[in-house]
Parts: sequence; structure tokens; C-alpha cells
Amino acid sequence: MNHVRPNQSRWTTVLVILAVAAAFAAGPATAEEGNKDWQPPPPMPDEWDWIQLTSGEWLKGEIIAMYDENLEFDSDKLDELTLDWSDIQQIRSAGTMQIGFENDVIATGKLFLEGKTVRVMGEEDQSFQRSDLLTMTAGAPKESNYWAGKITLGANIREGNTEQVEWSSKASIKRRTPKNRINFDYLGNFNRTFGEVAADNQRFSAGWDRYISKRFFWTPAYGEYYRDPFQNIASRWTLGMGLGYMLIDTSKIEWEVGGGLAYQTTQFDDVLEGESDSADTPTLVFSTVYNHEFTKSIDFIFDYRSFIVNEESGTYTHHLLTGLEFELTSLFDFDITFVWDRTQNPREASDGIFPEQDDFRLTFGLGIDF
Repeated sequence: MNHVRPNQSRWTTVLVILAVAAAFAAGPATAEEGNKDWQPPPPMPDEWDWIQLTSGEWLKGEIIAMYDENLEFDSDKLDELTLDWSDIQQIRSAGTMQIGFENDVIATGKLFLEGKTVRVMGEEDQSFQRSDLLTMTAGAPKESNYWAGKITLGANIREGNTEQVEWSSKASIKRRTPKNRINFDYLGNFNRTFGEVAADNQRFSAGWDRYISKRFFWTPAYGEYYRDPFQNIASRWTLGMGLGYMLIDTSKIEWEVGGGLAYQTTQFDDVLEGESDSADTPTLVFSTVYNHEFTKSIDFIFDYRSFIVNEESGTYTHHLLTGLEFELTSLFDFDITFVWDRTQNPREASDGIFPEQDDFRLTFGLGIDF
């Protein structure tokens, strides 16, 4: 019969207690270690840009740009995103960035942003305050990184009892750098029914905006060309300058207003005998642009510009463009656009008929982003 010695029994009990205690101690330590915030390796990545949200989540992809308190980011899995700048906790860029700060300072290099501190690592290592950061553009300083745009086309062709060819087009091209924004916009509509032209209007505008602060900008130069023979306007040229301010700037809503002075000259298509076929006038300009992202795939746009001129030039004219943009893919959109052009006092034609004050158009088109 085997007998267990008392000392051996005691040591066995002690070892069991220590083993159990070690197991309990290891459990919380492992859990605590697992709860630590995940960090993308290495601290400065070589292939992808990394963004950490204030919620602690990390996104992998490519930074496109940051303007007007919105960061455009092409996620590796979620496609293109527009993120509110206030939701960004940390940025680690793999590629070179151009970052614009207050007082016309532009730094180029890899970006490391954490909390309130911004570090730019280029030819020299520079540090800034996040509150001074205004804009951000991805890529080394080369021209191709500055451009973006969208072209929308629509067409309607009928044959048989009605012979009609109609097309509409809209284009917007932008060149953006950390301190400047240049816009080129075009809007055109043409209709030929039974061989007769029923509509032919073209509008082309261009403007240069220079940012002074996060919300305030000035427009050193703005120009517009407009043609619509059915409004008795063979050509109308406007050239001016002004100031602008961003009223609302969030990830969902952008609303800016602007105003300024301009000079306008109009060539009329047809006038009464003995009357001048042109008119020149100083012009007071007011504009507002409102964009609202209802959902990730539906955007609302409202673009309004008015001109106060002399009576010979129409007293008051305005151009309003509004509508919805439905994102079909990352490349294609379906656009519904409503346009309202108004001339308060249109010029009388040689037959004594005045053009209508208002022209309305509703167009549908397929848009391509690039």
C-alpha cells in the first residue's frame, strides 16, 4: 500500500495554486494587450496612405486632396470617400504631398499628422500646427496632379413624323493647387427641328480664386462668354473681379457666396432700324454655389449668378443651374439639370417683337468624372 508523504502533498497543493494564479494573471494581460489600438506598420508607410478617424478606425488607400475642410480619399476597399476634416485623427502618407498653410507657406514631402501637430518630411523636416493647415494636394509638384473635371452629354434624335436633333452638354474642369483654384465651365444646348434651328445657346466661363484663409478667398479675374440668338444676344462678354466667403463647409454641405464688379459688352442679334446693335455697361455681380451630398450616391447642386446692368443691357440678368447627380459608378454619373436664364428688359427685334424674359431648360445626361 502506497503512502503520500505530508510534505509532498503540501508542495503539490502549492504548485497547483501557483499554476491557477498564473493562469488568471495571464488572462487579463492578454486581454489588455489585445485591446491596444492597432497601428499600421511601419510608422511611415511605403506603399499606401493611412488615415485614422477619431473613432479609432484606420483606412488604407490614396489621399487625393483636401480643400474646404473636406478630405478626398480613395479607399482600397470603399472606393472614393469625402471625409470631414474634423473626423481625421491621424494621417501617414506614403507619397509626396503639397500642403498649404497660413501666410502663403507651402511645404512638400511625406505627411505625418497626429492630433494638433503636422510634420512634413521632405528635403527638410518641418513642423506646423494643424490649425494653420489650409489645403492638401497629393503628388509631387507636377502639372498633371492639379487637374480634375467632369463632362456631361445628352442627346435626342427623332425621325419620321418629327425630324429633330437635340443635344446638350455640360463641362467643368478645375485646376487646384494648395493656394489657388481655377475653374473652366461650359454649358451648351442645340436643337434643330425639320431643318430649322429651334435652340442655340452657349455659355463659357472661367475664374481664378486665390485662398486667403480657410474660408475667405478673392477672385482676381473672372470672365464669361454667352450667346443666345433667341434672346436676341449674338454675344455677351463679361470681365470682372470680386471676393468670396465659404458660409458652410462640412463633409455633406458646401455653401459659398461671392460678389464683385465687372464690365459687360453685348452685341445684339437683331435690332430696330436706327438703333445701336451693341451696349456697354458697368456690372454689379452676385453669386452663390450650394452643394449638398444627400447620400453617398446622390448630390444636389445649386449655382446662381446675377448681373445688375444698365437698361440698354437688360437692367437685370441671371443664370441659375440646379439639379441632381446620381453616381452610377466611380466613373459615371447620371445628371438631371434645370437651367433658368432671365433678362429683365430684353432688346426689341427689328420686327417689333420682344424676346421672352425667361428661358427654362430641363436636361438629362451621362456624366464622366476624370
